[in-house]
Amino acid sequence: MSLLAFFTSNRTPSWLSAWRPAKPLAGCGSLRRRRPLTGDDAAARRRLLDHAQWELIPLRNLADQLPHLPSDSPVSVTASASKTLEDTLDLTAELCVLGHRPVPHLAARMIHSRAHLEELLGRIASLGLSEIFLVGGDLPSPAGPFDSAAGLLEALRDVEHSLTHIGVTSYPEGHALISDAVLHEALHRKQALLNEAGIAGHAATQMCFHARSIIEWLQSERDSGLVLPVHLGMPGAVDPARLLSISTRLGIGASLRYLRKNTGAVARMLRPGGYDPSGLVDLLAPHANRLDITGLHVFTFNSIADTVAWRDNAVQGSR
Repeated sequence: MSLLAFFTSNRTPSWLSAWRPAKPLAGCGSLRRRRPLTGDDAAARRRLLDHAQWELIPLRNLADQLPHLPSDSPVSVTASASKTLEDTLDLTAELCVLGHRPVPHLAARMIHSRAHLEELLGRIASLGLSEIFLVGGDLPSPAGPFDSAAGLLEALRDVEHSLTHIGVTSYPEGHALISDAVLHEALHRKQALLNEAGIAGHAATQMCFHARSIIEWLQSERDSGLVLPVHLGMPGAVDPARLLSISTRLGIGASLRYLRKNTGAVARMLRPGGYDPSGLVDLLAPHANRLDITGLHVFTFNSIADTVAWRDNAVQGSR
């Protein structure tokens, strides 16, 4: 099946059909927005929009979009299985020169050895950076000794680095290949390792669409002892043609792995009428303070101009 056919098919993949949200949270109430946000809810919405981090993919088609980044932007630089971690750090260095605040992703499964890890950390330090985003990675088998983000966190205890803040992944809508119980245990293990190392952190969610799923998942995690601040992962204003182009560049295997991890996200964005990111922000804003949702992790798919324009318009609507 072609990428276009896969993305636009009305059929629900088996890996998505198997997933079901958790039991509804008592007292959650209606999540359908009925009137404009006011007061504290409007202030929370504005805070989330103001604290948006733009996720970029190190591809050649990014060059014409970089000038659209607001000055001094916080930027998350992905680690793609079709690229190398050196590609990630090359873009990171370019963003530093442009005056932005990049946060490179390190994928545990893409690190070949302890020496490779030390080399990567040394380059991060040489750029004057103290924050990374840590992921397990999409490789089907590890390239070296690290098979998970938690395993890499453990290794950081024994190597020299400049890190004072590490973001980690979380999955409110589940993962096609990993059980909810394993995801829960891994998230709390990563929190414990950060605490032991005295490193600040946050958990950024997968790209989400369902407000109720996020609220129920996060309330359950808070009740279980999760104290890390959470950044809401969400798609930006993505042009379907650009999305398909990027998916092709990443390769069909990487694209399908991405889809399996994100429960139909791309298909939702390609539906007739497009996708407006504002709806999810509006629904989550009334719960942001209580659940310590501190910002947005925006998946731009390198559509920076459109996504920044959406955010700026949404901020205007918050005033």
